[in-house]
Amino acid sequence: MPSIDTSAPPTTPLRTAARFALSGALVFAGLSHLFWAREDFQAQVPRSIPLDPDGVVMASGGVEIMLGVGLAVLPRDRVRIGRLLAAFFVAVFPGNLAQYRNKRDAFGLDTDRRRFIRLLFQPVLAAWALWSTAVPKRR
Repeated sequence: MPSIDTSAPPTTPLRTAARFALSGALVFAGLSHLFWAREDFQAQVPRSIPLDPDGVVMASGGVEIMLGVGLAVLPRDRVRIGRLLAAFFVAVFPGNLAQYRNKRDAFGLDTDRRRFIRLLFQPVLAAWALWSTAVPKRR
């Protein structure tokens, strides 16, 4: 009977630290979706989505918590979770864009400039997810 490899793919201490930091940030953000920042997050739900904004906020918060926990406790699956997380960051970008285009104030983003600068951080989050979970290349 062949053995199944249950070990995690190789990583580095810096990538591991970055992965755990991202994990903590995701769990915190997910909890804020569910509890203390629900109204602010509703400002990011595009009006074109034919769903209840509060339901969208609650669902996305749940997804953030699950992805954050997965990053921390499933190291063997971290590459797959990192890719899912990057896709999630891309998927929620239209909400950030809607907040900017519709001039909706939330999270202290009360000027067009601040809302625009926020848009620049979404690719950084996607890159962080991919880099922190990737298998380093051999030199």
